[in-house]
Amino acid sequence: MEDDPERAEQWALVNTPLGVEWSGRTRYAAAMFFYRRGEMDAGTLEVYRICARLDAENPLPIVHERGIGKGWLSQMGFDGL
Repeated sequence: MEDDPERAEQWALVNTPLGVEWSGRTRYAAAMFFYRRGEMDAGTLEVYRICARLDAENPLPIVHERGIGKGWLSQMGFDGL
């Protein structure tokens, strides 16, 4: 990730803290970047889209509940707790 400044920037954006104004949209835009690079599946991207207007909503538990995005959850360090 350090060799790719664009990816590093998008990684920081997809990890924007919950509850910050426009953070849901920021996370969704960054998620689109990872989807286009093949690092996120369409189902996971859809969860980020749904959560885009919900700044305080964490998309990761929803992805986990749907049983999708296992690779993405692993990258994010989300273990379902």
